[in-house]
Amino acid sequence: MRDDSTRQSVLFSGLFDKRLVARFDQPHGSSEGGAVLLKALDERLNLSERLAQCIQDERQPGKIEHTLHDLIRQRMFAIACGYADGNDAARLAHDPIQKLLVGRDPVQGSVLASQPTLSRLENAIGPKALYRMGETLAEAVIERQRRRLRGKAKRIIIELDPTDDPTHGAQQLTLFNGHYDTWCYLPMAGFVQFDDEPEQYLFAYVLRAGNAPAKLGAIGLFRRVFERLRAAFPKARLLVRLDGGVANPEILAFLEAERVDYVVAMAGNAVLDKLCEASMQRARALSQASGQTEHVYTEVRYAAKTCSRQRRIVVKAEVARIEGREPRDNARFVITNLATRPQKLYEDVYCQRAHIELRIKELHHGLEIDRTSCTRFWANQFRVLLTAAAYALMQELRTRAAGTGCARAQVSTLRERLLKLGVWITCSVRRVVLHLPQSAPWYADWRRIALRLGAVAS
Repeated sequence: MRDDSTRQSVLFSGLFDKRLVARFDQPHGSSEGGAVLLKALDERLNLSERLAQCIQDERQPGKIEHTLHDLIRQRMFAIACGYADGNDAARLAHDPIQKLLVGRDPVQGSVLASQPTLSRLENAIGPKALYRMGETLAEAVIERQRRRLRGKAKRIIIELDPTDDPTHGAQQLTLFNGHYDTWCYLPMAGFVQFDDEPEQYLFAYVLRAGNAPAKLGAIGLFRRVFERLRAAFPKARLLVRLDGGVANPEILAFLEAERVDYVVAMAGNAVLDKLCEASMQRARALSQASGQTEHVYTEVRYAAKTCSRQRRIVVKAEVARIEGREPRDNARFVITNLATRPQKLYEDVYCQRAHIELRIKELHHGLEIDRTSCTRFWANQFRVLLTAAAYALMQELRTRAAGTGCARAQVSTLRERLLKLGVWITCSVRRVVLHLPQSAPWYADWRRIALRLGAVAS
């Protein structure tokens, strides 16, 4: 800390009965006291070390001050703590907790890497290393769930969903997307869900050009994740759930060849509208009688011109009523190879895909995965992979919080409750002591999670 205490103080002379002086003069303090949980989580997943092993270090050995593992950990932990920008490294270089997370002495240890050092790393990573990192992330997530569930799961749901990443500069492959009406990237996020658990675990996040077709890269992602899931959960049945933008005859044929169940939305057309007209008439009659929105479920057999055979289509024939407006027909179609009755399949299976929208919102608003401001495309892919790794840590933190008040908390809430704790640090020859506030509102939950991660009560 700087010695000039005068410039670090502010004075409120009339705010309270006594004059209030606020001084930023605590030499070994941090606002990230709870973040040691991230270090424990990373040790359990062995994630940062495995990601670092994917990168070939081409720097001159005599000039290396920060190892690749240290740089990966520094960036990943900072993102989890809410520091999404590389520029934040300047603010965190002397933070004792951030140094402790990277394995350095929190008081006497050398400062962390600077923003230019981190930027050089981002721009040094090529596509082959990024491919290995993406594979490693998926392997780490699936292996963790295999150990947690002991390889036992009846059904595993795999979902892919594109999302927009608006850009505001001269980034490579930022292109105009008419659907989102903006210049952007169009990344693909992949999630897996086990049985009826509420969590969908991120296993892939692939950055793509802004005008990429929604289906681009889907079969490759499916092929790799199917192989790993079948090895980890040999008795589980795989189910793919997709929005209509991702689906096409090629993907459906691939899923059938892989003997995978699927539930996939599809757009309507004149032929489908004609096939479901009888159901729409019933829905109109019900809606006119009740004055409310009504829907009727049915199924038809249909084959597009580009398909070689007919497939089962579940139809939701709905008439939507909104006060002050005319009733509106709203037919929805889902193509599937499941035999589940139409209403149950649509409401209990397909509509549950809305949950991954919450996960994507967490990535955008909780971890700012769309902070892709590097000029090079591959540098931005490296950024999103590190953010995806930070999200894997936060999802594991939420899993470890089962039975506490944080069990269903969003990423930003987990950070506020468990990581953002003021701390004063003291060091001796044998130990480091974190002096956390007695009045921490979520102390009991933090302690319970720490014990689950290997801490010992004392």
